Amino acid sequence: MKRDEHAAPLPDVASSGNAGSLLPLEWVGMQGIALPLWLEEGGQAQQVHAWADVHVDLPDPRVKGIHMSRLYRLLDAFAAAGPLDAGELAALLRRMVDSHADCASTRARIALAFAVLRRQPALLTAGLAGWKSYPVRLQATLSPRGLAMTLAVEVGYSSTCPCSAALARQLLADGFAARFGTGGIDGAAARDWLREHASLATPHSQRSTASITLSLDGTAELDLFPLIDLVEAALATPLQAAVKRADEQAFARLNGANLMYVEDAARRVQAALAPHYAQAGVSVRHMESLHPHDAVAQAGVF
Repeated sequence: MKRDEHAAPLPDVASSGNAGSLLPLEWVGMQGIALPLWLEEGGQAQQVHAWADVHVDLPDPRVKGIHMSRLYRLLDAFAAAGPLDAGELAALLRRMVDSHADCASTRARIALAFAVLRRQPALLTAGLAGWKSYPVRLQATLSPRGLAMTLAVEVGYSSTCPCSAALARQLLADGFAARFGTGGIDGAAARDWLREHASLATPHSQRSTASITLSLDGTAELDLFPLIDLVEAALATPLQAAVKRADEQAFARLNGANLMYVEDAARRVQAALAPHYAQAGVSVRHMESLHPHDAVAQAGVF
């Protein structure tokens, strides 16, 4: 229903009188705003469901409150304008500050959280593919000192502990020696024995995550897929979405050929990022299969 233009003005108590306590506020705004966003990645556009937090400062203690509806409308127009872009995000922050000139605001910030989807082919099986989700968080702050922008992406992978693999191999070697001794070995019998007994699991073989944080400027491209490719290539054991038995076996081979402690994983990613990003941080987490706690390592700028 549209409001009658001849109706009495609606009360606006926020614009009358003073605040109870005359104190400035660092940030005021809204959190958890549902928002559809378009992304342009890999030459294709996709829409994601994002959550946005938006704030401006309120430095004038005489002003009761900010204009939250102005922030919401600016955010809504930003989402409808086109694919997510760092430059447009910086422009949105400038509009947020300008919209609150009557509040003496000089700073604005925004955080966007969403997951980007990517279709990944199976390791071996032709025509088989599945979707993987990568959580993303983009944060930007505009102040008189300039623009600060960070991009965080979470990449899943599998990790197998080198020590655990060695312990499993020792059990296998001991069992093989007990069965065949040091004399001549019948190849067929050895192969049959290995098929029956060589499937010892490793105590530490778990799903893991690498969280990457980058500093961006207002003209940078987001380029999420190239960043994800870089991290997954460094770790060499990215999670698989769709598999058949041949793909599962190939994944087991990858894990066995890329044994890593949490320290190894952090250093691999750090070394891969260094030539491409001036300011980058990595935090890795191995969700232990043996322990009720996780192993973690961090490096770089956060």
